[in-house]
Amino acid sequence: MVSDPVAAGSPKYIGDVTRYLVSFDDGTMHIPDGEFEAVSEAAHRVLREVKSAGIYVSGGGLQSQQATIVDPDGSVRLGDFPERKAVLGGFVILELPDREAAIEWAARFAASCRCAQEIREMMHDPEA
Repeated sequence: MVSDPVAAGSPKYIGDVTRYLVSFDDGTMHIPDGEFEAVSEAAHRVLREVKSAGIYVSGGGLQSQQATIVDPDGSVRLGDFPERKAVLGGFVILELPDREAAIEWAARFAASCRCAQEIREMMHDPEA
């Protein structure tokens, strides 16, 4: 079992933090009939814990896998559906003190969503 990286009632992380993108491939999420509501509640429970811990930056699920492409010249076109097996289904961005904390939170999301989660460290941008 994964331990809670932020104990209930503890203050937000102080000091240097890194942003981590935790995401899942929508093709890996296989929810049996009649279990979607339970999976959704479990995932939202973890999301509420993330927010309570003060480490949530942003997140959400993608409505569609079809993208709108804006070219450098400003022209807009509808992109094709991805031809890859792995496509982003949803994500959350967390501010955490280290990769181990990101792994612990990703494990909680993986258990609740019943699918593997991918972690990527985000580059620091002082303008963001």
